Amino acid sequence: MDNGELLKQLKIERSQRETVHSAPPRWPWVVGGVLLALLALGVGGWWVLAHRPVAVQTATATAPGGAEGAGAVLQATGYVTARRQATVSAQITGTLTDVLIEEGDHVRKGQVLARLEDSAYRANLEAAQASARAAQAQIGQLQAQLAQARHDAARQEALVGRGLVAKQAAEQARTQVDALAAQLIAQRRQAEAAKAQAQVAQVNFDYTVVRAPFDGVVTDKAAQVGEIISPLSAGGGFTRTGVGTIVDMDSLEVDVDVNEAYIGRVKPDMPAEAVLDAYPDWTIPAHVIAIVPAADRGKATVKVRVALEKKDARIVPDMGVRVSFLEAKPQATAQAPRGALVPASAVVRRDGGEVVFVVQGDRAQQRRVQPTPMGEQRLLPEGVQPGETVVVSPPAELRDGAEVSVEDKRS
Repeated sequence: MDNGELLKQLKIERSQRETVHSAPPRWPWVVGGVLLALLALGVGGWWVLAHRPVAVQTATATAPGGAEGAGAVLQATGYVTARRQATVSAQITGTLTDVLIEEGDHVRKGQVLARLEDSAYRANLEAAQASARAAQAQIGQLQAQLAQARHDAARQEALVGRGLVAKQAAEQARTQVDALAAQLIAQRRQAEAAKAQAQVAQVNFDYTVVRAPFDGVVTDKAAQVGEIISPLSAGGGFTRTGVGTIVDMDSLEVDVDVNEAYIGRVKPDMPAEAVLDAYPDWTIPAHVIAIVPAADRGKATVKVRVALEKKDARIVPDMGVRVSFLEAKPQATAQAPRGALVPASAVVRRDGGEVVFVVQGDRAQQRRVQPTPMGEQRLLPEGVQPGETVVVSPPAELRDGAEVSVEDKRS
């Protein structure tokens, strides 16, 4: 094959050239897709970073001069007691038909707690009331007869005065009046007696309903429907002496036994602090009510009554308590400064001024302040209240209104 034939084979026809040139290049599309993907990733990453909570450490602002307390001069242990509690029972012996309480129920004074079988007492009450009504009706009958007898006696006296009848008829009429008057008085006394009997029957009937003697909480349910209840112990242990026990939670206090060698340190109205064994991290303000003037020779202790100044549902009777008797706080020599104390690292400079960030919910609120150095803390007269949570060493990226997540909270 010569060179001319080779050149003919390498020659591209016009139709083939048009097909090759008409196909668009694909690489610009590939490059554009890659750029769009990178742009989307960048926007998504920026959005996540911009909305991610800023991790911060916080501390609680305190009141100036509020950290000092009175020192304990003595500690003693005791138990929570109720000055007002009662095992509620009926005043008569009977069989329970309803028991309307359970442990933990709150009851009001006069609320029905239980009912006894009352058919016999109801029958006696109805009979006594019927007798009282009958006696009252007899009074009305005698009153009518007495009125008629007086009219008859008056007519007889008039006839005697005109000589139409004998004096004996008038005397009989007066005697009839006196007899009816005496019968009326006797009947009234009988009606009073019948009314009193009805009242007695009503009282006995009311005894079949057991009511709460005061407001309180049911701490024990001692009887069930069908059991016999009696105010006295009887029946060889088969008779219940109470329906349940009610405690007035507002009357809770603490009884502690103080060694008689140290009782001289305790004074009435002395401040104290009580810590329940069940809640060792909870301190309850208290004070001494009284020192019971009697000693236990077996334990060589004297009982002291301590009042709890805060009532709480967590405090229940017979809980173990540790009481610290405190010295009286000395009178303050100067008024404590106004404002709040925060760690020095909580104050930073932003926008040409000093600010702190206060955590409100899950957001940080920037507040401008004018701090005064007080050792390792800063006194803020305005802008922050005691008890609010402030950010310690705020990060540079923290801004007003930013979402925060608390990693650590200092005391």
